[in-house]
Amino acid sequence: MASTDQPVQIINFWATWCAPCVKELPLLEKLNRERNDVKVTLVSMDMDLDPNPEKVYKFISRKNIQSRVVILNERDPNSWISKIDTSWSGALPATLIINSITGKRRFWERELHEGDLERLMEEVK
Repeated sequence: MASTDQPVQIINFWATWCAPCVKELPLLEKLNRERNDVKVTLVSMDMDLDPNPEKVYKFISRKNIQSRVVILNERDPNSWISKIDTSWSGALPATLIINSITGKRRFWERELHEGDLERLMEEVK
């Protein structure tokens, strides 16, 4: 689908070893399933601490993750953190919501809870 079909992009930075990250995954998966106007991308940060992508693949399979998953293979993730958002300390989980039509964006550096995604998407309208 073209970006005009999915004007809201949600990019979630997570890791399999991060308990709050794993806890919020069902909210992102539910949104991905239920909303055609939203594209969810999960960026795994696992390679930084454990360069074994097989662990991530097994986790994705075991949890039946349907959202698009990208494994970040970066030796120095700290070098680009401020490029995602200048306020980001590097802590996980972190979520970037972008409206590709309005250009508005919102950065969230903590665990998402029920209702947070909907409220954040409303803020980027």
